[in-house]
Amino acid sequence: MINLGFAVCGSFCTHKKVITVLKELADQYNITPILSEIVYNTDTRFGKASDFIAEVENICSCKCIHSIKGAEPIGPKALFDVMIIAPCTGNTLGKLANGITDSSVTMAAKAHLRNERPLLIAPSTNDALGGSAKNIGILMNCKNIYFVPFKQDLPQEKHNSCISDFSLIPKAIEEALQGNQLQPILL
Repeated sequence: MINLGFAVCGSFCTHKKVITVLKELADQYNITPILSEIVYNTDTRFGKASDFIAEVENICSCKCIHSIKGAEPIGPKALFDVMIIAPCTGNTLGKLANGITDSSVTMAAKAHLRNERPLLIAPSTNDALGGSAKNIGILMNCKNIYFVPFKQDLPQEKHNSCISDFSLIPKAIEEALQGNQLQPILL
């Protein structure tokens, strides 16, 4: 069975979609969840962190990685065949594009990429067509990095916002494992 690292950042409004996708993937992959420190420790209007953690750990049948120290062994032990960051916030996009490793998710991505295995990114950010656009462009030109197709999110209200189509994650994983970018990237 394929080993999948599934990292979750703080676009809290998408976390119900994350749960749906994890349930779908759980029969096909050995999933290790990786939560950003913010996700692991923050209660929001979308729910309590402890409830989200419990549900993710139940679906994946293992504990979440939630620290830099916990994520560091991913590379040396070559733990994953493929890794996804869903949702990937503008903050994390910027860190990845600029080589900043200061969170559990960025450490996991860096550690995973050292093994030249696919990293899949599912953007969910209010500034994808603004400040994060250059970081998306940089990452699209990086070896072993692929994107879950995304589209504008409420363009009349949030002009620069984009969100990935989470229903395409399973297909995007299959394509990334074959070294292919699922097309079209922009929906």
